[in-house]
Amino acid sequence: MNIGAPVNLKACKPRACSPDLLGRVNLLDMDALSAFMPMHMVVAMDGRILRAGPTLRKLRPEGGLIGGMFFDLFEMRRPRGVTDIEALPAQDGGRVSIVFRDGVRTHFKALAAKLSCGRGILVNLSFGISVVDAVEAYDLSSRDFAATDLAVEMLYLFEAKSAAMSESKKLNQRLQGAKVAAEEQAFTDTLTGLKNRRALGHVLDRLEATGVPFGLMQVDLDYFKQVNDRFGHAAGDEVLQVVARVLVSETRECDTVARVGGDEFVLVFQRLVDTELLQTIARRIISRLEEPVPYEGNACRISCSIGIATSESHPGVGSETLLEEADKALYASKHAGRGRCMLARPEAGSVPDG
Repeated sequence: MNIGAPVNLKACKPRACSPDLLGRVNLLDMDALSAFMPMHMVVAMDGRILRAGPTLRKLRPEGGLIGGMFFDLFEMRRPRGVTDIEALPAQDGGRVSIVFRDGVRTHFKALAAKLSCGRGILVNLSFGISVVDAVEAYDLSSRDFAATDLAVEMLYLFEAKSAAMSESKKLNQRLQGAKVAAEEQAFTDTLTGLKNRRALGHVLDRLEATGVPFGLMQVDLDYFKQVNDRFGHAAGDEVLQVVARVLVSETRECDTVARVGGDEFVLVFQRLVDTELLQTIARRIISRLEEPVPYEGNACRISCSIGIATSESHPGVGSETLLEEADKALYASKHAGRGRCMLARPEAGSVPDG
């Protein structure tokens, strides 16, 4: 069969058509056939595939389609049991359901019609509702379908949906990022970058609810008002930022450092209730904060007083009570001369560091 020559397609004669018109539409050249049916096959009566449309060839770029045997390449799903190519047009009005035997097992709907020349059949394939999966599997585009194929409309809808989903995902990511940023801002002291009182409350509530033991330090700066009065609030801000850096460097990542007032800080040490170790850390903090903070050629001098309490030394009390106990120890430290730490013990009051 000369596959470059026009194919004579069998057609039913409508009552309203003239013989001349029927003669013109009864012959359809191969270029037009490929344009209208880019997934067609011309199959010889012995089952050999003589011709395939451009989209169908694209599904098997490695070859083997032209010249291959129809029943070797395709598995019949409907009608079942058919092994004779000539029987396809006669079964169920020529409606056929087939699937590739190997590779991507794409499912096809097809319509088979016998050619008027009697030398073969024309099989026109369609992806049906699996068109979206096929487009992704074979990297197809709208150019691979006939312009009148409803699959093109499905592709436009799929592309529109994909674009909408992509934009929705991006919007959700931006909203989530904005939510995280807003929550972070709501729990952060803007000057120092430390946690604020609200964040501290959440941390203590979580520790109390889970029963995790923890140590507390109430830290209050000494002589901070003199810095503000002498050098201005900008100098005070610089001092607070230096204090924040010192406190963070003296704690672990799992610990919490919060600024809860102008020059008041609270440190929460998860699973650290060793009072000797806590006092050692407190003394180190005091020593570091007594180092002058330079600001515009001036030396800003401060110190700090610290009160310490632990959940282990105050069993059964809530975090608010524990904060109050640490606060009492803090003011006992101030009254004792500042620049020192004291340990709160309910049975003996506030105990100074050795």
